[in-house]
Amino acid sequence: MIENTYVIVVIAVMALVTLALRALPFLADQWLKKHPAVQRLGQFLPLAIMTLLLLHSGTSAAREHAAGPWPELLAVALVVLLQWRIKNALLSILVGTCVYVLARNLNYW
Repeated sequence: MIENTYVIVVIAVMALVTLALRALPFLADQWLKKHPAVQRLGQFLPLAIMTLLLLHSGTSAAREHAAGPWPELLAVALVVLLQWRIKNALLSILVGTCVYVLARNLNYW
């Protein structure tokens, strides 16, 4: 049987490690803001992550339906067009999501 002190020590160590990992970005904030590598990552990483998420979710959703990827392609094209013309990310995402949900639920494809 496991001793109570061992369990308490393990839980305390896990709590300290978790706290340190959560606090580290706040403690290193000044250094991170000034570091050139972090600034470079901040310029292109959000776009890269969103592109990868879009590709992954779009291809997996298109594989689930026999009709093909047409609703996904329509929604993505609409979001790109709106973002290019209006430059309002929230509106673009909202309209693209609504068009996608309507197209899938109304069974146009």
